[in-house]
Amino acid sequence: MQFRKLLFWLHLIAGCLGGLVILIMSLTGVLLTYERQILARVERGAFDVTPGPMRLPLEGLLSRVVDQHGPMPAGINVTVRSDLTAPVELNFGKEGVKYFDPYTGRMLGNPDKHWRSFFQKVTAYHRWLAGEGEWRATGKAITGACTLAFLVLVLSGLYLWLPRKWTWQHLTPITWFRAGLSGKARDFNWHNAIGIWCAVPLFFVILSALPISYPWANQLIYQVTGTTMPKQENSPPPKASSDVTGFDRLWLKATQQAPDWKSISFRLTDASPLAFTVDRGDGGQPQLRGTLMLDRETAELVRWESFSDFNTGRQVRGFSRFLHTGEALGIIGQTIAGLASLGGVFLVYTGIALACRRFFAFQAKRKRIV
Repeated sequence: MQFRKLLFWLHLIAGCLGGLVILIMSLTGVLLTYERQILARVERGAFDVTPGPMRLPLEGLLSRVVDQHGPMPAGINVTVRSDLTAPVELNFGKEGVKYFDPYTGRMLGNPDKHWRSFFQKVTAYHRWLAGEGEWRATGKAITGACTLAFLVLVLSGLYLWLPRKWTWQHLTPITWFRAGLSGKARDFNWHNAIGIWCAVPLFFVILSALPISYPWANQLIYQVTGTTMPKQENSPPPKASSDVTGFDRLWLKATQQAPDWKSISFRLTDASPLAFTVDRGDGGQPQLRGTLMLDRETAELVRWESFSDFNTGRQVRGFSRFLHTGEALGIIGQTIAGLASLGGVFLVYTGIALACRRFFAFQAKRKRIV
């Protein structure tokens, strides 16, 4: 009983201290649930093309882009998708993204930036409370601390929510929503039911956020798995290149490496070897992505590095980044993560409501005693 009481007060204090920030992170998490799909629809989807008899060879397509746009800026990113109606995407850096028809090479236009700007603002609130300049680090420290507090709330809450006796009679009142309740009874029922159903997905969503917030959590992954953290390589800045000679051979090798590819991206430079990112998923599944290094002149294979080639620490770290958003498990995972974030919103609301009711009841009791 003493342990349960201690855990209750720890739960209450953590909720009161971090409640507002946790509410902001949960609410913004809900808004970010389908960010990638929404952006693909409103940006790239607006430039869907009618499939022609045959796509232009990559060299021919890029040559037409050079003719229309002029010399390419350094490090331009090219993304080609296997979807026959998808345009070719070229990211020109500061000039933004432009879409091209893969059958004619004609420039289709630029995406609307309003939705992307909206999601960037939501992300800023989610990660660092939209702090700017020197306040960004402060905001990030606050959200990181509240992420830890949220983890404490979920773990302690799971213990407090579950009944002492595991019988249908004791489980039903706290695991299902009960109609006709109001006030404290309603808040208590909602807090318990939502907490129990959301505890497991929330645990993984929160846990996978820690390596994003703290370097020590990132290092801990490699220490626990007994693997070495990869060193960041400082590659030389890319040079501008309008020479697309030999890209057809390179492209053929890239598509043959993974015949079921969904998208292939690369930087248009004259550097060698040239790196192609081959994605067999929907863009949020690191386990279905690989990097292909090809000799720029001969198109010979230099290295193929897939998810299974990474050490255990790097696999866990890469997977955890997209486990936080649920993307690693596809659209179902995203939906579960979004619902868990929505559950977090109601947990904060009902938790604060219960805390306020307890405080006001305590004050009323003191007045009666006096």
